[in-house]
Amino acid sequence: MSTMKLSVIEKLGFGAGDMAVNIVMITMQLIIAYFYTDIYGLDPADMGVLFIVVRLIDAFSDPVMGMITDKCHSKHGHYRPFMLWFALPFGMAVYLAFITPDLAYTYKLAWAYFSYILLTLIFTIVTIPYISLIGVITDDPAERLSANGYRFVLVKVAAFLVTIVVPALALKLGDGNMQDGYQPAMGLMGILGSILFVVCFLTTKERIKPLIEKTKFRVQARLLTKNDQWIILCIVLILLMCGFVIRGSVGAYYAKYYLDGGDTLISPFLATGVTASILAMIASTWITKHYCKVKLFRYSQLLTFVLCIAMYLMVDQEDRVLAFVFTFLIWFVADQYMPIFWSSIAETVDYGHRKTGVRVSGLAFGGISFCQKLGMGIAGGLLGYLLGFFDYQADAEQSDFTLNGLALMATVIPALFHLAAGLLMNNYVISNDYYDEIADDLGLTKSS
Repeated sequence: MSTMKLSVIEKLGFGAGDMAVNIVMITMQLIIAYFYTDIYGLDPADMGVLFIVVRLIDAFSDPVMGMITDKCHSKHGHYRPFMLWFALPFGMAVYLAFITPDLAYTYKLAWAYFSYILLTLIFTIVTIPYISLIGVITDDPAERLSANGYRFVLVKVAAFLVTIVVPALALKLGDGNMQDGYQPAMGLMGILGSILFVVCFLTTKERIKPLIEKTKFRVQARLLTKNDQWIILCIVLILLMCGFVIRGSVGAYYAKYYLDGGDTLISPFLATGVTASILAMIASTWITKHYCKVKLFRYSQLLTFVLCIAMYLMVDQEDRVLAFVFTFLIWFVADQYMPIFWSSIAETVDYGHRKTGVRVSGLAFGGISFCQKLGMGIAGGLLGYLLGFFDYQADAEQSDFTLNGLALMATVIPALFHLAAGLLMNNYVISNDYYDEIADDLGLTKSS
């Protein structure tokens, strides 16, 4: 089979889809906890339960959507049409999730449940096809890795928009009232997300017809349990999402309260991490051309553990500069895994195909998406519990006990998840050389 090279335009278009996805994803990871507690006015415990309930719903919606994408086919392909059909509903759902109604607390909580669940369901409908797309636009592992490099740079552009532009817009559009400002600010992000999905649809092409087996859901699920490499990725992703979401979500609280920077320090603090993450995407794509991607994945997470512990031990409340330095280093090292991970999913599908004789694609990608959201749900529940445990009070002066708790949540607690992920990657074996063996057996394009 000839190698399927992708143009820069197609790689950018592919990345535009994930930029749209991450307008929501980054919001859920970095902003929404702070939004719900300090702006919307939810109790941290109620917020934690909300996050868990939403992810339980994902337990059903993600695998179902994976099966739907396998059965859907149009002249535009299996996956791309969903990005066109649901571009507008996606934007509308983003807008609705950030309405801040002036209601009694019970009704505000009910609206939070309705709008967040709606956003999550539409998010699933477009995300599952999107993450499956990389497996059908090219069969070349090197091109998949390169495309994911472009993808994750644009992901971090989305992070800039969410962490810097949105708060500034909310302040301006709300005339100083953050509650009134968040709705139009996120509404504009929703419009941008809709446009980006259309761009992704128009610039990409499904060249490979998915090899879909006519097997029942139960059979596919059983086959996936035999794919040990896919299972490793699932567990690693849950661990990494727990670490990232807790570390990322508490960043706003850490900057505002522990570093005593108020609301003005939140955006530059989060932007430091986002900048480092963008550079990490670029660095990872270059490093993997000269160094084993599996080793880079493993050692980057182990080093993240070391840096997080060092930050807790070395950064006091008055050490703002040092806090920024450690934040940059942690995000830069931790996010080295991203292009590697997402290009590896398609390879585990091929691995499972060789091992069992049956190709399970849609459910595999749907299961990965579920694990991502499960990790976010667990992290959200832990975040709510920990904020309550450390006696956090929204928009108030915090006790020394609370401040130390925020420091632990920003460093030591997520460090443990990164450590576990790094150790588990000792059992992941699909290097480029190993994948070449798989490619030979299945008649696919090799990695080199």
